[in-house]
Amino acid sequence: MQLSNSDKAQVLIQALPYIQKYNNKVVVINYGGNAMTDERLKHAVMSDIVLLSLVGIKVVLIHGGGPEINQMLTKIGKQAKFVGGLRYTDEETMDVVQMVLAGKVNKDLVSLLGQSKGRALGLCGVDDRMIQAKKRSGEDLGFVGEIEKINPRPILDALEMGYIPVVSTIGVDKKGQKYNINADTAAAAIAAELRAENLILMTDIRGLLMDKDDDSTLIPVLNASEVAYYKNKGIISGGMIPKIDCCVEAVRRGVKKAFIIDGRIEHSILIEMLSDEGIGTMIK
Repeated sequence: MQLSNSDKAQVLIQALPYIQKYNNKVVVINYGGNAMTDERLKHAVMSDIVLLSLVGIKVVLIHGGGPEINQMLTKIGKQAKFVGGLRYTDEETMDVVQMVLAGKVNKDLVSLLGQSKGRALGLCGVDDRMIQAKKRSGEDLGFVGEIEKINPRPILDALEMGYIPVVSTIGVDKKGQKYNINADTAAAAIAAELRAENLILMTDIRGLLMDKDDDSTLIPVLNASEVAYYKNKGIISGGMIPKIDCCVEAVRRGVKKAFIIDGRIEHSILIEMLSDEGIGTMIK
């Protein structure tokens, strides 16, 4: 559909209050799911992030890379193993995780942002011990870690210099041992440490649904105090539990709002942030 010049002007006018609201504020985006594997969506996400950066919003991009890790494991003849939905990470797998996340995926994203005329800087949780971690408690998952502390200095320095920080979620302990860190968890912890205005988690579903099989039952706004009720009702279940928990943790630690949005929708970040419409579930 072709927009007239008048329509284009109206779009910009409607976006202006949101641009003013977010100017010079930090927004943390966790990028994953289908939006990371579909080339058309990938380019849309990168252009969204560059646009936000150019209008004065300080975007921090956190990323995973599960499909790419699986592909590399297959190439070297190693079977991916999951326990309760989490990747079991032995020493060899940890080497692959580091190589793929901090190497290929991170630099591919930096390059894509550059192609969209953005200034991006690739970072890893090991840099200046940004993501300080320890071995995850409970069931043994190998070198899967939980976060002890976030050192925000590398991210703040990158933002100060006008870069879009692109962060791969690998943690490190005091002895230098690397750990595989869940990207949602890392994004929430980083957003809280930065006192971000927004945390945005990109997923492959519309958001939190009253009926998981019916997109029309989207819950657009969720108060943190309602989470226990929805869990008891079974509405928050399965893979949505850790995502909601991350959002709640972030808002309780000072993030203004957290959003779970559908990364399969082109320009979903802009629709959520710069329009009256909104497309996902907001947790506040």
